[in-house]
Amino acid sequence: NNKKNYNKRNAIISIVIFLSATVFVVLFGSIQSLRPTFEANGEITQLNMPYIIEILMLSAAALILVVTRTNGLEATKGSVFGAGMQAVIAIFGIAWMGDTFIQGNLTQITASIQEIIMQYPWIFGFALFFMSILLYSQAATVRALVPLGIALAVSPYTLIALFPAVNGYFFIPNYPTVVAAINFDRTGSTHIGKYILNHSFMMPGLVATTVAIIVGLGLVQLFF
Repeated sequence: NNKKNYNKRNAIISIVIFLSATVFVVLFGSIQSLRPTFEANGEITQLNMPYIIEILMLSAAALILVVTRTNGLEATKGSVFGAGMQAVIAIFGIAWMGDTFIQGNLTQITASIQEIIMQYPWIFGFALFFMSILLYSQAATVRALVPLGIALAVSPYTLIALFPAVNGYFFIPNYPTVVAAINFDRTGSTHIGKYILNHSFMMPGLVATTVAIIVGLGLVQLFF
């Protein structure tokens, strides 16, 4: 009973610390004047939100370990930590690589596809879709490709209409939530087919993405 109460107390403390860090993230994101500023090369620079989020969340994680006296080695053996570290490598690593490649070759890429994209801007949606399959992240896909779309003079309204195309990570059934859904389903109706790509998420994913893009492009044509 004492151990159970001790674990319950630590769980409550962890939740409070995590929620407090989340509240601070929302405050810093909503109220720009709260963000730290510093002088660099004679110019006043404000700390960007990605860095603030990283600082707050990593500090919260460290505080949870210290206050609850959690064994750090045991924490790294948990499934959540393993999945998180895989996500860091798979999402951030590939996103940085893709961003580096695109930014380093932006002039050549823009020159080679500018004409066809300007004539058929909806083709840019295919690039978003296939890149999201590789990056496993909507945010990483947007970070890597949307600046290219802007450089190609694709209308902001069209880019918004094409945004559902960044949800293509269901295409190959190796995304953690896809695998988890298959494992959770005890009925056997959710499964991966014999040919890998003929899985339970393919048809719903393609239909939802296609319909959302068509509706979005239709609204752009009607109102913009």
